[in-house]
Amino acid sequence: MPERRRGWCVPGGRRGLTVSTLVLVILFGAGGTGLAAPPPPPNPSDSELNNSKADANAKAGEVGRLTNQLAQAEQKLSQLQDDVELKQEEANKALVDLQSAQDAAAQAENDAKAARTEADAADAAIEKARNDLKTFAAASFQQGSTVGSLSAYLSADSPKDMLARAQLLDAVGGDRLNALDRLQQAQTEKANKDSAARKAAEIAQQKQDAAREAKTSADSAQSAAIRAQDSQATQNTQLEKNKSDVEQQLYAAQSKVDGLQGQRQRYQDWLAQKQREDDERARQAALGSSGGGGRPTSRPPAGPAGSSIEAVIARALSKIGLPYAWGGGNASGPTRGIRDGGVADRYGDYNKIGFDCSGLMIYAFAGVRGLPHYSGYQYTAGRRVPLSQMRRGDMLFWGGAGGIHHVALYLGGGQMVEAPQSGLRVRVAPVRYGGIMPYATRLIG
Repeated sequence: MPERRRGWCVPGGRRGLTVSTLVLVILFGAGGTGLAAPPPPPNPSDSELNNSKADANAKAGEVGRLTNQLAQAEQKLSQLQDDVELKQEEANKALVDLQSAQDAAAQAENDAKAARTEADAADAAIEKARNDLKTFAAASFQQGSTVGSLSAYLSADSPKDMLARAQLLDAVGGDRLNALDRLQQAQTEKANKDSAARKAAEIAQQKQDAAREAKTSADSAQSAAIRAQDSQATQNTQLEKNKSDVEQQLYAAQSKVDGLQGQRQRYQDWLAQKQREDDERARQAALGSSGGGGRPTSRPPAGPAGSSIEAVIARALSKIGLPYAWGGGNASGPTRGIRDGGVADRYGDYNKIGFDCSGLMIYAFAGVRGLPHYSGYQYTAGRRVPLSQMRRGDMLFWGGAGGIHHVALYLGGGQMVEAPQSGLRVRVAPVRYGGIMPYATRLIG
């Protein structure tokens, strides 16, 4: 008996053809519903997924290991940078000390010259006194007067007159002799001053030699620190490259995992979609020509700073953006940097007009007091207060057992203005507490 479905017949003799036709209708959509499933996407095996995950995990572990190495290397490089800054400041100190020693030596030499001049003048006065004494003695024997001579005694009219002449001669001669004694005493004093001045000049020369030797040692230490920093920087560069290479490998491995997982997920989504479409076609086919069912619809889900302190700060902030130049800066403003034989030279600081860290402080506090161009001396230039009590306008310092290597001006609110290092510019930055000294230095208030 023929079977009726939606107005068309399926005679028994044509069952094979109509079954095939029914399959095609189910696959391509009954009544033109357009619910055909796409071809199945690739479905990676569990082995492929597990192997790709293991490879990605291995690469992630390698990245983690290199990241730790790089973090340690960067910490070491930071410490070396601090050491270079310390050596640069020690070189600053050596320059200041050498200049002071040279000034002291020049003053001592001037004092010695003055003492020698005074001693020469005393010698001339002594010689004149001796000549006067000789003239007086000769006149005493050649003249019979109160000037003094033997004839003055012989020509006396009476014993009383002879006694008076003797007393007068004694007084005149004594006065000459006293003058001679005073001149000889003055000569001795001048000679002593000359000797002391020469001794001072010798000491000043020794200090100058010691300062020059300290400058040489500071330069040598700075060069060694720069070489160590360069070596570490090279290692860091290699580590960065290795880490970058492995990160690329990790990215590729993760992409592979993501791709395989994506393929698996798309395949599972395809299966789920195909099952839903098969169910829908079956439901529509069962409804027949009643048209009671319709395609279900879906909706996308909804998605989700006048005081002197202020003047100091204003001066420092007015130089933001100027280049760092090692050795640069004075009370009048930025100056040309100087050579250091290392990092600063590579950055061309000697051709830049700018500030280094202590030079910026010299300029900022120029209206308050003069500061030496060395952060170590600036640390002791004012009243030191604990960091817990630091306030706007205080100087902050960084260093350690080896000395001070950096200084900045505190602005309050955890901010500071600084001339950081070669290659950078004067800037405002958050206060760095790593390596900071326990006290701030206060020059105002």
